[in-house]
Amino acid sequence: MELNGAQWRKSSRSSGNCVEVADNLPGVIGVRDSKDPSGPALAFAPTAWRAFVTQLARRA
Repeated sequence: MELNGAQWRKSSRSSGNCVEVADNLPGVIGVRDSKDPSGPALAFAPTAWRAFVTQLARRA
């Protein structure tokens, strides 16, 4: 998946882990390590990302 044009922002829940999320692209959520912005990024379908975040919230 292409993440060209992604507008990255630090996750409000990253608490020092430096996770950045890009949710401005249609049909894809990008996730990357802010310490390595030119490194690899993961791409998720929005439904998969919501399921992941929901499960994390339940464990918190």
